[in-house]
Amino acid sequence: MRGVDYYELLGVEREASSAEIRSAYRSLAKVMHPDAGGSSGGFRALQEAYDTLRDPARRRAYDRGWAHPRSGPRSGSATRPPRSGRAPWNRPFGDDPDFVPPKPDVDPDDLGWWRLVDTGQRVRYAPVASPGHAPALTALCAWFFLLLPVFALDLSPLGLVVWLAMVAAAAAWAFRLVRRYLAATRTDRAFAAEVDTEVVRGEVDDERVCERLTADLLSEYLTRLPGARVFHGLAWPDSVFVDIDHAVLCGRRLVLVESKSWLPGHYQTGDDGSLWRNGHLFRGGGTRLPRGLAEYRALLPHLEVRAVLLVYPSRAGEVTVDPTDGALVPPMTPEVFLDEVGAWLAEDPAVVDREALRAIVDLVCESTAA
Repeated sequence: MRGVDYYELLGVEREASSAEIRSAYRSLAKVMHPDAGGSSGGFRALQEAYDTLRDPARRRAYDRGWAHPRSGPRSGSATRPPRSGRAPWNRPFGDDPDFVPPKPDVDPDDLGWWRLVDTGQRVRYAPVASPGHAPALTALCAWFFLLLPVFALDLSPLGLVVWLAMVAAAAAWAFRLVRRYLAATRTDRAFAAEVDTEVVRGEVDDERVCERLTADLLSEYLTRLPGARVFHGLAWPDSVFVDIDHAVLCGRRLVLVESKSWLPGHYQTGDDGSLWRNGHLFRGGGTRLPRGLAEYRALLPHLEVRAVLLVYPSRAGEVTVDPTDGALVPPMTPEVFLDEVGAWLAEDPAVVDREALRAIVDLVCESTAA
């Protein structure tokens, strides 16, 4: 197939052994086969790449043709392709300009946290300044019932004085609780009117399909949490640029999300934080999320902050990921993200942190398309 780098398609180096090529082919065949959701064209290309590179004679001819694309293979020539960059005639096996990743369609019944969330819960703001309506109502009822013995019992003058003193103290206590409750309620309403005015803030870069897909994903699923607030296009502190694609705040937890459109394959994170694809170090893209994670942890030290790479296929094929335990910035598919991160945020589903919300709102860029 002219224009397709068979080594890159298989995800192996040009010096790869036959065993490495065979192992890479078997791993990719599991996710690129039409029965596994891949396309027939992509699987045929994979087979052709494997059939070419596993045969020593065909591989040598392919390498010579790669090095001399205009004149064709020449007998006796073993010139290797340039080490830096690709020949200008070659179209890299990367993004397919005609391919559009399908919109993630996750069945809520597959999400363990979905039915556990009470969508009718009243949003609470933290830190909580109010004793709550239950203690205030309890104090008023207790004071009322404390009055009843005055009318039911025949108390001596001294007993009456002591009892009335107790009633007065209980009344003062109940009054203070009710007053604190009303003041806190006014404060919450003022905060909601001034700062917490929207569930979703910011704009999405319309030129990047993967960003629009993530924006729809966050709005469709995570806004089920009453306390979830979604942001698009965030800057680092002291920055004026869009440094983080998306973020979700819920309770005292914040997740930073970067949308990526990368080649189909199996992604995992190494022990040193490096990103790997199909068992090889991935050099097809990078991320600035580690710095963003550090910036936001320093800005909001009282929050639990984590970061996620949300990966969509750039061509026909499937993206799979490893378990994300312990990874600093793990790659995730939309399905894994909703299951794992959704459950993490749902542990405190109806709380909005005042300090964090104020800080993040100030870092939302006016336009992510600029």
